[in-house]
Amino acid sequence: MNITRLSPDDEVGIDDAVAVIAAAEKLDCPESVVPTPRGYAAKLKHGWDGEPPLGYLARDDDGVPVGVLTVDTPTYDNKQLAWAGIQVHPDHRRRGIGSTLLEHAEGVARELGRTSFGTDNWDLPKANAFSLKHGFEQKAIEVNRRQDIAGLDWSVVDRLYDEAVQASTEYELLRITGRLPEEMLDGMVALVESINDAPTDDLDIEDDVYSPERLRAYETAMAAHDVTVYRVIARKRSTGELAGHSVIAVERERPHIGEQHDTAVDRKHRGHRLGALVKTDMLRWLREAEPALAQVDTWNAESNGHMIAINEQLNYRIVARAIAYQKTL
Repeated sequence: MNITRLSPDDEVGIDDAVAVIAAAEKLDCPESVVPTPRGYAAKLKHGWDGEPPLGYLARDDDGVPVGVLTVDTPTYDNKQLAWAGIQVHPDHRRRGIGSTLLEHAEGVARELGRTSFGTDNWDLPKANAFSLKHGFEQKAIEVNRRQDIAGLDWSVVDRLYDEAVQASTEYELLRITGRLPEEMLDGMVALVESINDAPTDDLDIEDDVYSPERLRAYETAMAAHDVTVYRVIARKRSTGELAGHSVIAVERERPHIGEQHDTAVDRKHRGHRLGALVKTDMLRWLREAEPALAQVDTWNAESNGHMIAINEQLNYRIVARAIAYQKTL
């Protein structure tokens, strides 16, 4: 087997990698959103916010693509950590390909001086057994939920919105598409860091560290992914403090697909239904701005009961569970 580093500019390699991912997901989680070649190339070039993963493609001796590996190595924070994603084509499983890719990922992590190593997989018996076999410990459970826009009961959305408005009279809402105004960057850094209050269960990770530069890198990456970023931000009228926000990205290549990137409320401003306010206002906005939008995916720790309760009122249903594993190198 030959494992080669993938370049974002390698159109053939990108196409082959996406084909392997699509075949693996069709078996393991048929409802999951598979990247397009264009989106996968953007991931390898820009990552989520300027931290692109290392991508690798495995071919057998006949040149047939059989597996895909990504290794994330954070630079903004958690500089001790490496995280591997492995997918093997169903026609080529049970041949040691996954183990070989994992060994390659560990080698990359060691070369980069990383001492903590993680991976995750869909909650499937064979996948879980694979991770445990290779010395990982289960650390967290993440749940992928999907909102069916067509099936939304808009009377429920409007009721939740009206209730939230009554509870948050000290706040106003801002709607922003694309890049943030320069004068809002510092306030958004403090607000985005509220994500560190979300549960991480037993994962051995540090808090995320944000800066204006990182927020701009996120915007640049999303533009490269060819998605439109919508933000609804709650701001306190009397002080101008940014108190809560919700972010959804809608694909331009597939405008029926959206993804919830963040919802957070600053701890100083909790207790005013701001989470429900920004999420419901976002839906009311997207109903007009993105008429083709049919689904929005979100991820939450299974232990994040507060956010899950809001999502379930807004017609989110479980697509699949994923298990996060970690070990020390």
